[in-house]
Amino acid sequence: MAEDLEAILPDVPYVGITLTMPAEFRPILQQNRHLLHGVPAMGAEAILQWARASTGVRLIVLVVQQTFGGFLNFVPHLHIMVSAGGLQESTNRWIARLRFNEKELMQAWRFALVALLSEACKKNILKSDLSSKDLQAMLAAQYKREWQIYVNRARSKSYQLKHDGRYIRRPPVAQHRIMSVDNGQIEYLAKDTRHKQFVLKYYKYEEFVDLLSQYVPERGRHAMRYFGLLAPRSKAKLWAGIFVMLNQRPRPHPTRRTYRERYLRTWGNDPLQDSHGHPMCWVGRRVPIEVA
Repeated sequence: MAEDLEAILPDVPYVGITLTMPAEFRPILQQNRHLLHGVPAMGAEAILQWARASTGVRLIVLVVQQTFGGFLNFVPHLHIMVSAGGLQESTNRWIARLRFNEKELMQAWRFALVALLSEACKKNILKSDLSSKDLQAMLAAQYKREWQIYVNRARSKSYQLKHDGRYIRRPPVAQHRIMSVDNGQIEYLAKDTRHKQFVLKYYKYEEFVDLLSQYVPERGRHAMRYFGLLAPRSKAKLWAGIFVMLNQRPRPHPTRRTYRERYLRTWGNDPLQDSHGHPMCWVGRRVPIEVA
Protein backbone atom coordinates (compact mmCIF):
# COMPACT_ATOMS: atom_id res chain seq x y z
CA MET A 1 0.00 0.00 0.00
CA ALA A 2 2.66 2.51 1.03
CA GLU A 3 4.81 1.69 -1.99
CA ASP A 4 1.91 2.30 -4.38
CA LEU A 5 1.13 5.67 -2.78
CA GLU A 6 4.80 6.64 -2.92
CA ALA A 7 4.58 6.19 -6.68
CA ILE A 8 1.55 8.42 -7.27
CA LEU A 9 1.76 11.17 -4.65
CA PRO A 10 3.86 14.29 -5.31
CA ASP A 11 6.71 14.87 -2.93
CA VAL A 12 5.09 17.47 -0.67
CA PRO A 13 4.64 17.54 3.13
CA TYR A 14 1.38 16.35 4.65
CA VAL A 15 -0.66 17.23 7.70
CA GLY A 16 -2.35 14.60 9.86
CA ILE A 17 -5.89 15.47 10.99
CA THR A 18 -7.98 13.37 13.37
CA LEU A 19 -11.73 14.00 13.39
CA THR A 20 -13.67 12.71 16.39
CA MET A 21 -17.36 12.89 17.24
CA PRO A 22 -19.50 13.08 20.40
CA ALA A 23 -20.03 9.83 22.29
CA GLU A 24 -23.81 10.24 21.77
CA PHE A 25 -23.33 9.50 18.04
CA ARG A 26 -21.56 6.18 18.56
CA PRO A 27 -24.61 3.98 19.32
CA ILE A 28 -26.44 5.54 16.37
CA LEU A 29 -23.69 4.62 13.92
CA GLN A 30 -23.30 1.23 15.56
CA GLN A 31 -26.96 0.49 14.85
CA ASN A 32 -26.76 2.00 11.37
CA ARG A 33 -23.62 0.56 9.83
CA HIS A 34 -24.77 1.60 6.35
CA LEU A 35 -24.08 5.21 7.37
CA LEU A 36 -20.44 4.47 8.22
CA HIS A 37 -19.58 4.50 4.52
CA GLY A 38 -20.72 8.11 4.27
CA VAL A 39 -18.76 9.37 7.29
CA PRO A 40 -15.32 9.46 5.54
CA ALA A 41 -16.85 11.37 2.62
CA MET A 42 -18.34 13.91 5.04
CA GLY A 43 -15.01 14.36 6.79
CA ALA A 44 -13.13 14.84 3.55
CA GLU A 45 -15.74 17.20 2.16
CA ALA A 46 -15.61 19.32 5.33
CA ILE A 47 -11.86 19.82 4.88
CA LEU A 48 -12.15 20.44 1.13
CA GLN A 49 -14.95 22.98 1.56
CA TRP A 50 -13.01 24.79 4.28
CA ALA A 51 -9.91 25.02 2.08
CA ARG A 52 -11.95 26.18 -0.91
CA ALA A 53 -13.72 28.88 1.14
CA SER A 54 -10.67 30.15 3.04
CA THR A 55 -7.91 30.06 0.42
CA GLY A 56 -9.51 28.85 -2.81
CA VAL A 57 -7.29 25.77 -3.13
CA ARG A 58 -7.92 22.11 -3.79
CA LEU A 59 -6.14 19.63 -1.55
CA ILE A 60 -5.00 16.02 -1.64
CA VAL A 61 -7.03 14.11 0.95
CA LEU A 62 -6.75 10.48 2.03
CA VAL A 63 -9.09 9.13 4.70
CA VAL A 64 -8.71 6.06 6.91
CA GLN A 65 -11.67 5.24 9.14
CA GLN A 66 -11.08 3.55 12.50
CA THR A 67 -13.97 2.22 14.54
CA PHE A 68 -12.39 0.54 17.58
CA GLY A 69 -10.85 1.88 20.76
CA GLY A 70 -8.36 0.52 23.25
CA PHE A 71 -11.07 -1.38 25.17
CA LEU A 72 -12.45 -2.88 21.93
CA ASN A 73 -15.33 -0.46 22.27
CA PHE A 74 -17.02 1.14 19.27
CA VAL A 75 -15.33 4.54 18.80
CA PRO A 76 -15.63 5.68 15.16
CA HIS A 77 -13.24 8.43 14.10
CA LEU A 78 -11.24 9.46 11.05
CA HIS A 79 -7.50 9.62 10.44
CA ILE A 80 -6.96 11.98 7.52
CA MET A 81 -3.82 12.71 5.55
CA VAL A 82 -4.01 16.16 3.93
CA SER A 83 -1.46 17.87 1.72
CA ALA A 84 0.08 20.90 3.43
CA GLY A 85 -0.41 22.84 0.19
CA GLY A 86 -2.88 22.81 -2.65
CA LEU A 87 -3.75 23.81 -6.19
CA GLN A 88 -5.17 27.33 -6.55
CA GLU A 89 -7.09 27.04 -9.81
CA SER A 90 -7.85 30.77 -10.08
CA THR A 91 -4.12 31.52 -10.49
CA ASN A 92 -3.14 28.08 -11.81
CA ARG A 93 -0.34 27.69 -9.28
CA TRP A 94 0.55 25.48 -6.33
CA ILE A 95 0.31 27.09 -2.87
CA ALA A 96 3.09 25.44 -0.85
CA ARG A 97 1.90 25.99 2.71
CA LEU A 98 -1.50 26.49 4.30
CA ARG A 99 -2.43 27.32 7.88
CA PHE A 100 -5.09 24.89 9.11
CA ASN A 101 -7.49 26.55 11.52
CA GLU A 102 -8.70 23.94 14.03
CA LYS A 103 -11.82 25.81 15.08
CA GLU A 104 -13.01 26.42 11.52
CA LEU A 105 -12.27 22.81 10.56
CA MET A 106 -14.20 21.61 13.61
CA GLN A 107 -17.20 23.72 12.62
CA ALA A 108 -17.15 22.38 9.07
CA TRP A 109 -16.87 18.76 10.30
CA ARG A 110 -19.61 19.29 12.88
CA PHE A 111 -21.97 20.71 10.27
CA ALA A 112 -21.25 17.89 7.78
CA LEU A 113 -21.82 15.00 10.20
CA VAL A 114 -24.92 16.49 11.84
CA ALA A 115 -26.34 17.17 8.37
CA LEU A 116 -25.73 13.52 7.38
CA LEU A 117 -27.52 12.13 10.45
CA SER A 118 -30.32 14.69 10.27
CA GLU A 119 -31.02 13.90 6.62
CA ALA A 120 -31.02 10.16 7.36
CA CYS A 121 -33.51 10.79 10.16
CA LYS A 122 -35.82 12.80 7.89
CA LYS A 123 -35.79 10.02 5.27
CA ASN A 124 -36.62 7.39 7.93
CA ILE A 125 -33.49 5.33 7.21
CA LEU A 126 -32.05 5.83 10.68
CA LYS A 127 -32.65 3.26 13.43
CA SER A 128 -32.44 4.53 16.99
CA ASP A 129 -33.78 3.86 20.45
CA LEU A 130 -34.77 7.52 20.56
CA SER A 131 -37.90 8.89 18.99
CA SER A 132 -37.54 11.09 15.92
CA LYS A 133 -38.24 14.21 17.99
CA ASP A 134 -35.72 13.28 20.70
CA LEU A 135 -33.15 12.39 18.07
CA GLN A 136 -33.46 15.75 16.36
CA ALA A 137 -33.21 17.48 19.75
CA MET A 138 -30.03 15.52 20.53
CA LEU A 139 -28.51 16.46 17.18
CA ALA A 140 -29.34 20.12 17.78
CA ALA A 141 -27.77 20.01 21.25
CA GLN A 142 -24.58 18.36 19.97
CA TYR A 143 -24.34 20.90 17.17
CA LYS A 144 -23.99 23.66 19.76
CA ARG A 145 -21.09 21.93 21.50
CA GLU A 146 -17.38 22.26 20.79
CA TRP A 147 -16.05 19.05 19.24
CA GLN A 148 -12.49 17.82 19.56
CA ILE A 149 -10.29 17.51 16.50
CA TYR A 150 -6.52 17.27 16.25
CA VAL A 151 -4.28 18.86 13.62
CA ASN A 152 -0.65 17.77 13.64
CA ARG A 153 2.20 19.75 12.18
CA ALA A 154 3.26 19.14 8.58
CA ARG A 155 5.49 16.10 8.16
CA SER A 156 7.02 14.15 5.33
CA LYS A 157 4.88 11.93 3.15
CA SER A 158 6.63 8.76 4.27
CA TYR A 159 5.98 9.54 7.95
CA GLN A 160 2.27 10.18 7.44
CA LEU A 161 1.91 7.05 5.31
CA LYS A 162 3.48 4.89 8.00
CA HIS A 163 1.38 6.53 10.74
CA ASP A 164 -2.03 6.49 9.05
CA GLY A 165 -1.44 3.43 6.89
CA ARG A 166 -1.01 1.17 9.92
CA TYR A 167 -4.74 1.46 10.62
CA ILE A 168 -5.62 -0.16 7.29
CA ARG A 169 -4.41 -3.71 7.84
CA ARG A 170 -4.09 -3.52 11.59
CA PRO A 171 -6.54 -5.84 13.41
CA PRO A 172 -8.41 -4.47 16.44
CA VAL A 173 -6.51 -6.87 18.69
CA ALA A 174 -2.73 -6.96 19.00
CA GLN A 175 -1.64 -10.56 19.57
CA HIS A 176 0.88 -9.62 22.25
CA ARG A 177 -1.95 -8.19 24.38
CA ILE A 178 -3.68 -11.56 24.66
CA MET A 179 -2.09 -12.69 27.89
CA SER A 180 -3.81 -16.06 28.22
CA VAL A 181 -6.61 -18.18 26.76
CA ASP A 182 -7.84 -20.69 29.31
CA ASN A 183 -10.86 -21.91 31.28
CA GLY A 184 -13.37 -20.45 28.83
CA GLN A 185 -12.08 -16.89 29.05
CA ILE A 186 -9.51 -14.61 27.43
CA GLU A 187 -7.22 -12.39 29.45
CA TYR A 188 -6.64 -9.24 27.40
CA LEU A 189 -4.44 -6.21 28.11
CA ALA A 190 -6.59 -3.24 27.07
CA LYS A 191 -5.19 0.22 26.41
CA ASP A 192 -6.66 3.07 28.44
CA THR A 193 -5.69 6.06 26.29
CA ARG A 194 -7.35 8.59 28.60
CA HIS A 195 -5.26 7.64 31.62
CA LYS A 196 -2.28 6.44 29.54
CA GLN A 197 -2.08 2.99 31.07
CA PHE A 198 -2.90 -0.65 30.33
CA VAL A 199 -5.75 -2.44 32.08
CA LEU A 200 -6.27 -6.20 32.34
CA LYS A 201 -9.72 -7.24 31.05
CA TYR A 202 -11.41 -10.65 31.04
CA TYR A 203 -13.80 -11.79 28.29
CA LYS A 204 -15.66 -15.01 27.63
CA TYR A 205 -14.92 -16.61 24.26
CA GLU A 206 -18.32 -15.70 22.79
CA GLU A 207 -18.13 -12.15 24.14
CA PHE A 208 -14.67 -11.64 22.65
CA VAL A 209 -15.77 -12.89 19.22
CA ASP A 210 -18.85 -10.65 19.33
CA LEU A 211 -16.65 -7.64 20.08
CA LEU A 212 -14.36 -8.38 17.15
CA SER A 213 -17.12 -9.20 14.66
CA GLN A 214 -18.47 -5.65 14.64
CA TYR A 215 -15.16 -4.39 13.24
CA VAL A 216 -15.13 -6.66 10.19
CA PRO A 217 -15.49 -4.26 7.23
CA GLU A 218 -18.41 -4.62 4.88
CA ARG A 219 -17.70 -6.52 1.66
CA GLY A 220 -16.21 -4.29 -1.02
CA ARG A 221 -15.45 -1.38 1.33
CA HIS A 222 -12.07 0.26 0.84
CA ALA A 223 -9.97 0.87 3.95
CA MET A 224 -8.38 4.02 2.50
CA ARG A 225 -10.36 6.43 0.35
CA TYR A 226 -9.15 9.25 -1.88
CA PHE A 227 -10.72 12.70 -2.22
CA GLY A 228 -9.86 16.10 -3.63
CA LEU A 229 -7.05 16.06 -6.16
CA LEU A 230 -6.68 12.29 -5.69
CA ALA A 231 -10.31 11.54 -6.58
CA PRO A 232 -10.37 9.43 -9.78
CA ARG A 233 -11.92 12.12 -12.00
CA SER A 234 -9.70 14.92 -10.67
CA LYS A 235 -6.61 12.80 -10.89
CA ALA A 236 -7.20 11.96 -14.54
CA LYS A 237 -7.64 15.63 -15.45
CA LEU A 238 -5.16 17.46 -13.24
CA TRP A 239 -2.43 15.08 -12.12
CA ALA A 240 -0.06 15.66 -15.06
CA GLY A 241 -0.32 19.43 -14.60
CA ILE A 242 0.40 19.19 -10.87
CA PHE A 243 3.66 17.37 -11.50
CA VAL A 244 4.66 20.11 -13.97
CA MET A 245 3.87 22.84 -11.40
CA LEU A 246 5.97 21.09 -8.77
CA ASN A 247 8.75 20.36 -11.26
CA GLN A 248 8.58 16.67 -10.41
CA ARG A 249 8.28 13.41 -12.29
CA PRO A 250 5.89 10.62 -11.31
CA ARG A 251 7.70 7.71 -9.75
CA PRO A 252 7.21 4.40 -11.55
CA HIS A 253 4.89 1.92 -9.92
CA PRO A 254 6.84 -0.76 -8.05
CA THR A 255 6.92 -4.19 -9.64
CA ARG A 256 4.51 -6.65 -8.12
CA ARG A 257 6.17 -9.02 -5.68
CA THR A 258 6.06 -12.70 -6.53
CA TYR A 259 4.52 -15.25 -4.21
CA ARG A 260 8.01 -16.48 -3.36
CA GLU A 261 9.22 -12.99 -2.38
CA ARG A 262 6.12 -12.25 -0.26
CA TYR A 263 6.30 -15.61 1.51
CA LEU A 264 10.02 -15.16 2.21
CA ARG A 265 9.47 -11.62 3.52
CA THR A 266 6.56 -12.65 5.77
CA TRP A 267 7.66 -16.01 7.13
CA GLY A 268 11.43 -15.90 6.69
CA ASN A 269 11.80 -19.14 4.72
CA ASP A 270 11.87 -19.87 0.99
CA PRO A 271 8.84 -21.93 -0.17
CA LEU A 272 10.83 -23.17 -3.19
CA GLN A 273 13.58 -24.81 -1.16
CA ASP A 274 13.38 -28.37 0.10
CA SER A 275 14.27 -29.53 3.60
CA HIS A 276 17.93 -29.87 2.57
CA GLY A 277 18.16 -26.30 1.28
CA HIS A 278 18.17 -27.28 -2.41
CA PRO A 279 16.09 -25.24 -4.88
CA MET A 280 12.96 -26.92 -6.20
CA CYS A 281 11.64 -26.59 -9.75
CA TRP A 282 8.57 -27.73 -11.63
CA VAL A 283 9.04 -31.16 -13.22
CA GLY A 284 5.49 -32.12 -14.10
CA ARG A 285 2.17 -33.35 -12.83
CA ARG A 286 1.19 -36.86 -11.86
CA VAL A 287 -2.09 -38.36 -12.93
CA PRO A 288 -4.25 -39.01 -9.85
CA ILE A 289 -4.65 -42.62 -8.84
CA GLU A 290 -8.17 -43.91 -8.23
CA VAL A 291 -8.69 -45.36 -4.80
CA ALA A 292 -10.97 -48.37 -4.68
